[in-house]
Amino acid sequence: MKIGCPKEIKPQEFRVGVTPNAANEAVMHGHAVLVETGAGVGSGFTDEDYIAAGATIAGSAAEVFAAADMIVKVKEPQAAERKMLREGQILFTYLHLAPDPEQTADLLASGATCIAYETVTDAAGGLPLLAPMSEVAGKLAPQVGAWTLQKANGGRGVLLGGVPGVGPAQVVVIGGGVVGTNAARVAAGMGAEVTVLDRSLPRMRYLDDVFGGQFRTRYASAANTADLVAQADMVIGAVLIPGAAAPKLVSRAQLSTMKPGAAIVDVAIDQGGCFETSKATTHEDPIYEVDGIMHYCVANMPGAVARTSTIALGNATMPFLLALADKGWRKACEDDPHLLEGLNVHAGKLTSYPVGKALGIDVLSPSLALKA
Repeated sequence: MKIGCPKEIKPQEFRVGVTPNAANEAVMHGHAVLVETGAGVGSGFTDEDYIAAGATIAGSAAEVFAAADMIVKVKEPQAAERKMLREGQILFTYLHLAPDPEQTADLLASGATCIAYETVTDAAGGLPLLAPMSEVAGKLAPQVGAWTLQKANGGRGVLLGGVPGVGPAQVVVIGGGVVGTNAARVAAGMGAEVTVLDRSLPRMRYLDDVFGGQFRTRYASAANTADLVAQADMVIGAVLIPGAAAPKLVSRAQLSTMKPGAAIVDVAIDQGGCFETSKATTHEDPIYEVDGIMHYCVANMPGAVARTSTIALGNATMPFLLALADKGWRKACEDDPHLLEGLNVHAGKLTSYPVGKALGIDVLSPSLALKA
């Protein structure tokens, strides 16, 4: 198979879809790898690194899209990239279609087979291709939130860990999954007083058993959420419903109950965000203010630490990339029902029920798509 890796063109996206290690593995499996020149520079990989791994360097994205049987990326294809997709081509990347009707329409029109990292599952019910980026984003969230809290950035001027005689910041994390757990650990490690809100009693028991003493847990009822948000210096939104739009858990009206200059970090912004006032921002212009509350809503947070993120993502995607290349998408998905969960679009049909529900589009069962 011809595997193509274009350079990411989303603003301030420095990651790359294929690492030199992954390229080398694919070449060893008998496949050809075509990488756009400069694609890996933001992650610290040169064209020479890819050539040494056995890949070929292409002069443009158009050349990559024209030649490749499978396109491997990090972020969802931008409008210019979607125009280059063709019928029968495989696209393997993050898609986040539920809040993005325009991208969904373009992918359906392309006729391509689109497999989304964020909906591939594993035997334990996890999301193995989302988890490494969730870990990165979770660990980054208190760091960027602490920066947002600085007075020069419009924040309350509160130091997360306080100092002797001055109490620490109050941090509330909504969601106790991978993002929330990592965010809570880092925020607590920085000295903040941290509370994690979740609705899963088994998950809260797990967090108490493993991290007891580092942070507290509370049940995520509407009343508890409202009470804690009003007390918080920083609120981290870490809620995920796989493939679906994020639920809006904090309304604009609730901002008036918060401390002036408090910080909101919405890690769920890729799925539309879990605060009513959230809108996607970039690393170039990451924060904005609504009713005195500072919002940090960068849609590709892990891109800020591109080398760590790229290597972590490459480690997770490599087995699936090789399976798709070795077997073709049909056989790979037949053999692995967890990979089949990642199938979002095929031949003009939507194959993801959460996306269909969010956008009001009829869905073809993934199992039927295999036979189409």
